[in-house]
Amino acid sequence: MNYSIGFDVYGTLVDPVDMGQHLENLIGDKASEFGQLWHDKKVEYAFRRALMQQYADFTVCTQQALQYCLRVYQISLTSTEQQQLMAKFAELNAFDDVIPGLKKLKEQGHQIAAFSNGPELSVRTLMANSQILPHLHHVISVDDLQTYKPNPDVYQYLMRRMQADMNSCMMVSSNPWDVIGAKSAGLQAVWVKRSPSKIFDPWEIQPDLIVSDLIELAEMLKG
Repeated sequence: MNYSIGFDVYGTLVDPVDMGQHLENLIGDKASEFGQLWHDKKVEYAFRRALMQQYADFTVCTQQALQYCLRVYQISLTSTEQQQLMAKFAELNAFDDVIPGLKKLKEQGHQIAAFSNGPELSVRTLMANSQILPHLHHVISVDDLQTYKPNPDVYQYLMRRMQADMNSCMMVSSNPWDVIGAKSAGLQAVWVKRSPSKIFDPWEIQPDLIVSDLIELAEMLKG
């Protein structure tokens, strides 16, 4: 069976830990902690804005999360330094398995989309810079709906954009909340467990498949 597959971007297709080297130049030995808090906080801000129905695009969430982290760690960066850090999000590298995995999935006849909380232009630029864009059929953003994953409306939107139904549309993500959101909305969902230490949320909703990377996913879907 051929699927229409939406891939989460940050943590699934590209490695947000890549920010660490840029952070080290400005922040030093707290770079890893800072980077994790920055990532967690921007996701939290997106959740909160969706619940409050006070939408601002993901770039705003990222900027405000950066401001929060700078205050937590009592770090002062100039406006130029902050802009330089923000710009680095367009230069994140793909995980090693992503391009070969997507290539295999595309050859198998699956329809492939990057599906992100980020604005389409930003995601498209990131996908181009990371060499992923040629392996995609679509770049789809929740920005079109002015809300965020895991709102069920965004997963329904993914299906509409890919002209697929619940049986043929699949969400692939390294984020358990994204997998749970997609399953709750009726889609098929795959959890990419990129580290043995990662734990899936102990909810009543579980992924249809668990894979370690996209090459393994291609092997499991080749029929």
